[in-house]
Amino acid sequence: MRIAILDDYQRVAREFADWSRLPPGSELVVFDHHIADPEALASALQSFEVIVLMRERTPFPEALIHWLPHLRLLVTTGGRNASIDLAACRARGITVCGTGSTGAPTAELTWGLILALIKRIPVEDRALRSGRWQTGLTTGLAGKRLGLVGLGKLGTQVARVGLAFGMEVVGWSPNLTDARAAEAGARRVEKRELFATSDILSLHLVLGEHTRGIVGAEELNAMRPEACFINTSRAGLVDEEALLHVLREGRIAGAGLDVFSTEPLPADHPLLSLPHVVLTPHLGYVTRENYAVFYRDALEDILAWRAGAPVRLLT
Repeated sequence: MRIAILDDYQRVAREFADWSRLPPGSELVVFDHHIADPEALASALQSFEVIVLMRERTPFPEALIHWLPHLRLLVTTGGRNASIDLAACRARGITVCGTGSTGAPTAELTWGLILALIKRIPVEDRALRSGRWQTGLTTGLAGKRLGLVGLGKLGTQVARVGLAFGMEVVGWSPNLTDARAAEAGARRVEKRELFATSDILSLHLVLGEHTRGIVGAEELNAMRPEACFINTSRAGLVDEEALLHVLREGRIAGAGLDVFSTEPLPADHPLLSLPHVVLTPHLGYVTRENYAVFYRDALEDILAWRAGAPVRLLT
């Protein structure tokens, strides 16, 4: 059995699971870099029976699956992976399994981006290192309005921190009710009001058919000039060109982004040249605690499948 682990950027996959439990004769190959070219990727993976994905770093569309004749088991870290063509896997008889995860590190990162923006942490760090002292004013949170697009598990955790800072929390999503918002300590408002009145606007929706592009030019142009926009969910929720436009024009105060339409982010991407944007390389799930669960469960998935009793099935 040949097993590939993809996109192990931090080179830690072997550390977080006891791969010696694999059946004798198994070969484990770890790829520590991203292979973006489809032909090169298909060529590199052609001989593997089992492939372990790190979330959605490497998409698995039907075209790629077609070129992997030996593939029998696909394991993705996490409980869902929108970049896998599950129908194509079913048609080929490929088993697809997921893993568990821990806590809500994405909610923590959301607050890291918010604080980095309003407290000017990256800007003042760079200034201090170049010999300058206190180059601008920061902003307080108490009394400000936190607007959340989505009040599920992650949105609720972000809301609780906002309440602890003394913020007013409001929320909107297509199916949000007044009662559900109140459970999270928030008040439901209409979409237009959410964007037009929030000081901090943060997205916490699952990307799907009905949420793709849910934040467009109309919503972004409705935001206040002093407002900050945060996205730690999925880039596909937002019209990226519209976001670039309001940032370039100074229509909003800034943005904190952890997700992008192309990942890894190209070196010439226009976001990298904007000074009032804080960027992180899709770190929302990248914690030691999460990785320990991801790779432990991935190994269990492989062993269970090999024994004829697959677990955590996604197909």
